[in-house]
Parts: sequence; structure tokens; C-alpha cells
Amino acid sequence: MEREINKLVRDNIIDIILSNNQKPIYRILNEEEYKESLQRKLLEEVNEFLQSGEIVELADILEVVYALAKLKGYSIDKLEKVRQEKKLLNGEFNKKIYLESVQE
Repeated sequence: MEREINKLVRDNIIDIILSNNQKPIYRILNEEEYKESLQRKLLEEVNEFLQSGEIVELADILEVVYALAKLKGYSIDKLEKVRQEKKLLNGEFNKKIYLESVQE
């Protein structure tokens, strides 16, 4: 019996499948396919977090974000620096402010 998966998986998944005496059918993506798959994976992980609220799903979101940053040539340090700069400029989300409109 074959179960279709058709999605990007973490690096150790093939070994885990093999250790369960199963046969993985897989291929290595080219750069464009990888980028598209990471973007789909980000949506998948966000949706999983929205459904479950579990911290493991937040960790998965971060892993995908880190992979996207690396793909774009950004280090995790650079990503964190930009996040901190935005935080200083625009603040965080701690005050729970919901902007309804701006009158001009």
C-alpha cells in the first residue's frame, strides 16, 4: 500500500521512514521548487498552529522561516537584527492594539 505525501519534509524523515521498514519515494528539489515548497510549507505550518495552538507548531514555523532566510542568503543573525530594528521602530504586539481606521 502506498500513501501519497507530496510535500517538503525535514532532512531526517527519510531515515526515519527507512528505520520503520518502509520505502520512501523521494527526489531532491531544484532551487525554484524548493522555494515554492518552503512557501507552501510555511502556510501549512501556520494553519497547523492556528488549529492546534501547540508550541511544536510554532517551532516548525520558525524552522521554515529560517530555511527561507537561508535560501535568500540571510543569516539567522541578520534576520534577528532586522526583527529587533523593526521592534524598536514600530514596537511589538504586546498592547493588543487593533487599528480600525485612520481619518484624514
